[in-house]
Amino acid sequence: MAFPTHVKLVEMSPRDGLQNESCETVNDVVPTAIKLELIERLSRTGLSHIEAASFVSPKWVPQMADASEVMQGIQRRDGIIYSALTPNLKGAENAIASNASEIAVFSAASEAFTQKNINCSIEESLSRFVPVIELAQAHNIPVRGYVSTVLGCPYQGHVSPNAVARVAKQLYEMGCYEISLGDTIGTGTPTNAKRMLEAVSQDIPMNKLAAHFHDTYGQAIANLYAVLEEGIGIIDASVAGLGGCPYAKGASGNVASEDVLYLLQGLNIETGINLEEMIATGYWISDQLKRQNHSKVALAKGR
Repeated sequence: MAFPTHVKLVEMSPRDGLQNESCETVNDVVPTAIKLELIERLSRTGLSHIEAASFVSPKWVPQMADASEVMQGIQRRDGIIYSALTPNLKGAENAIASNASEIAVFSAASEAFTQKNINCSIEESLSRFVPVIELAQAHNIPVRGYVSTVLGCPYQGHVSPNAVARVAKQLYEMGCYEISLGDTIGTGTPTNAKRMLEAVSQDIPMNKLAAHFHDTYGQAIANLYAVLEEGIGIIDASVAGLGGCPYAKGASGNVASEDVLYLLQGLNIETGINLEEMIATGYWISDQLKRQNHSKVALAKGR
């Protein structure tokens, strides 16, 4: 198939990027003001979709404890979707009350990962989303679905393409308008990525699928090139390559938005995003996090 002429980039750094920052004490939490400034800078790049927060238990993901403050503090721009990840009905209620433009739900293609991540089976995780999706639909809020571990699992290893297709199809039929396919531990290769996508696209239109690839083994750009060849037109990425999964040890993080934009620019694929602005934003947030880490070290030495 031919490359798409336009790709939508879904920016993950405020949520998937920052959630995995080390957080052992209250002083480790990235300040709300920094998160809001990051979202504002990203909003100026030309992005149309920014995942801004996650309404999960702060006990498990303390960096997201201020999700409501973040969502309510955004200086919203026309044409930009500011979405939030929600694990359950309570999370969805809080996200909707905080004016999320879209909510996202997440499961996995690996039973072992689902048990470790959200303490239930795949089927149980999907059943939890029924009232979430119904609530969102009642408020005319779109729901995006995530499938993790589509190219490998840290606990069970290989994940079959058919297992990915099964979960993706269920989320799509439940009402998720778009399905993001996540290589959570970054072990995928171009051939495996194509095989997985071939299986999933048997039941879901290609224009409803997104690639969410991590770069643990430096394969994310190669894998994205492979699925772009198959017609993928939606890519999840995180500025400066921030992030990863707190339940997948060793996963180095998301593919960098700057790298993805450079690839797309070289392929003459339109995004509507200013690469230079994105690079500047990457430098800015990296500097902010570096300063915070230096402050933590100085505080620890002073005890």
